[in-house]
Amino acid sequence: MILLISDLHLEEQRPDITRAFLRFLQARAPQAEALYILGDFFEVWVGDDAMTPFQHQIAGALYALSQAGTRIYLMHGNRDFMIGNAFCREAGCTLLSDPHVTQLGGERTLLMHGDSLCTRDEGYMRLRRWLRNPISLFVLQHLPLATRQKLAQKLRSSSKEQTRMKASDIVDVTPSEVPRVMQRHGVSTLIHGHTHRPATHSLQIGAAPATRIVLGDWDRQGWALQVDESGFHQAPFDLD
Repeated sequence: MILLISDLHLEEQRPDITRAFLRFLQARAPQAEALYILGDFFEVWVGDDAMTPFQHQIAGALYALSQAGTRIYLMHGNRDFMIGNAFCREAGCTLLSDPHVTQLGGERTLLMHGDSLCTRDEGYMRLRRWLRNPISLFVLQHLPLATRQKLAQKLRSSSKEQTRMKASDIVDVTPSEVPRVMQRHGVSTLIHGHTHRPATHSLQIGAAPATRIVLGDWDRQGWALQVDESGFHQAPFDLD
């Protein structure tokens, strides 16, 4: 069995999500061969050098799971793209590139956070290209901690305001981008998060059937996708 989750947006201000995630690690995740976390694991991340006791606690819980035998894979999201190797060593997890192709349930499967599929949001895509540029990342990582924290707060506030003002189809994935990306990677199954719109979509790539699975976010309830011998199954569960 393999589990996939995304968009927990962990932060101290949401202890209900933290409690639910820690229970998930103790009760359900140990039964899995692997756990994939596809981005926006934390609400904000300004650098491994700025880890708080809360973030160390989460890393320790992940490490305990990895020591128990479950492989853990982590992908950057748009909120936590500055997570680095120091956190991954402490958490016992492997950092994946976005996109990443792997075998799930005997199928060649493409894993993504999902924000790069939202190409109609041109303003966000420009910002994403700038933030993910290696030169920009180097500069950001070497800014004073207080400056990084202020910048992160500004970006979060701006993002929330702009999202409220944009049409829902602008901040969702671009329909034509999905088959293009899947065809480029030679897959018939795509799994991603980011949009907070959990669903399973059937589509066609050429004449062949394909599937796009959108992972749910952890806000009013938790979501996990389970992959086992019977297929792909996503279901919600109560946080409390």
